[in-house]
Amino acid sequence: MSPRFLISLVAGVALAGPLFAQDAPKGVVELFTSQGCSSCPPADAAFRKIVEAGGVIALAYHVDYWNYMGWADTLSSKENTERQYGYAQTMGRANVYTPQVIVNGRDHVAGADLGAINKKIDSYAAEGKGLSVPVTAQMRDDQLEIKIGAGQGKANVVMVYFNREKTIEVEKGENSGQKIAYLNSVADVETVGMWEGKETSLTLPASVMQKPDLEGCAILLQSSTADGNPSAILGATVVMAGKNI
Repeated sequence: MSPRFLISLVAGVALAGPLFAQDAPKGVVELFTSQGCSSCPPADAAFRKIVEAGGVIALAYHVDYWNYMGWADTLSSKENTERQYGYAQTMGRANVYTPQVIVNGRDHVAGADLGAINKKIDSYAAEGKGLSVPVTAQMRDDQLEIKIGAGQGKANVVMVYFNREKTIEVEKGENSGQKIAYLNSVADVETVGMWEGKETSLTLPASVMQKPDLEGCAILLQSSTADGNPSAILGATVVMAGKNI
């Protein structure tokens, strides 16, 4: 195996040790944030605590609808905004906001309310709405092998590519003058397969891990609505790779 594509499984994408089978993530936290939103830095700080605590998979999606306010978020994309609007439709909401956290694809919480986020994660785990379907991934030679356990329902296999940390000096807008370190900022999202409730193995070429500046990829087993909007996340894992590994 080339050192460039050495893969390690990690809990919560933290800097702690590898995620083994007995340490499956407790949940998935998705933060929708913006460099141009004055309410977002406290949520970014709470998000950092979640990442550093480990035990969950944490992903930050920078949206682009604040870009007209004087500062264009350097990590934002229309696709991230579309994902947030998709969640809004799934949850019957007429609008979106920042900072917003989605837990396990099931419900939203104010992004800076760390207590509420952790409570939601714990309650979902207790109610059987956590990550009930095991998902593992590893590199073998020139292929990425993803294995998914059995469960109920149908879902997509979604790869969410992210940068581990980016420090940005915000020069204009509501956060002008601040230098903020952003963790696990999402760069791309791709659906690579389907799962129909049975044990499933998916083999992908190593090229899926060869994106420019790639530092990590979350693999989500995520259901969707009839309209194709994102819904409950049933299982997940993370693979880390990149030019420095």
